[in-house]
Amino acid sequence: MSGPALFVRYAFAPNRLGYCGPADAGSLLEYGALGRSGKGFRKLAKQFEGAWPQLSVIAAATGTADPLDQEVVEAYWVGNRLLDRAANDQGGLPHHSFQVFCLYPWANLLLDERRTEHALQVLDQCRIRWGRVIADTTDHVVVESRPLVWDGGELSLGLPCQETAIRGFDGVNLIERLNPGEWVSLHWGWVCDRLTPDQLVALRHYSAYHLGLVNQRLRGRAGISGPRIQ
Repeated sequence: MSGPALFVRYAFAPNRLGYCGPADAGSLLEYGALGRSGKGFRKLAKQFEGAWPQLSVIAAATGTADPLDQEVVEAYWVGNRLLDRAANDQGGLPHHSFQVFCLYPWANLLLDERRTEHALQVLDQCRIRWGRVIADTTDHVVVESRPLVWDGGELSLGLPCQETAIRGFDGVNLIERLNPGEWVSLHWGWVCDRLTPDQLVALRHYSAYHLGLVNQRLRGRAGISGPRIQ
């Protein structure tokens, strides 16, 4: 799969909802469906103000000419070996989970009881999650995944539960039919891609790493010293 096609699989869901990227989500989906790239696609990708700078950081740190190189795109959304060469001065890595947990404001809003529920929902849907397929009904997929939970001082993963995610939009499916037991990545209620065993390990690893960073910060703001005892 090309880097642009992979980018669309992960970026389309928040773009369709109007959270980031260009106004014309249909054009983005068309690029993904046709596997097209070029200057037109690059112009669309640069409008993702969160993702594009991080892709550029990964490319620069690893000597990769194109921020839309497939391995660079995979590094940002899922995680791979390139990330370990691109650490920042905050101790984070240019992975989407760093963007969600450490750069966006939602984690800080957990400490405001009036906004906790909404902030937790946004954090859970915005991060790239992983889920095990239970059933594929063509347009939707039933998956089992672990949601984020908040205990008043720390974020963690809760018990597995079932949810239904979108597999296609306007008759376009970017991913072939899924089989029960397969692992997939999820973003804003959308099935992004199948995950290989190595990709699943990487996504869990880099997500846990940045969850640890944000929990350290949240404990300090909540006046809690040291790890919480469960």
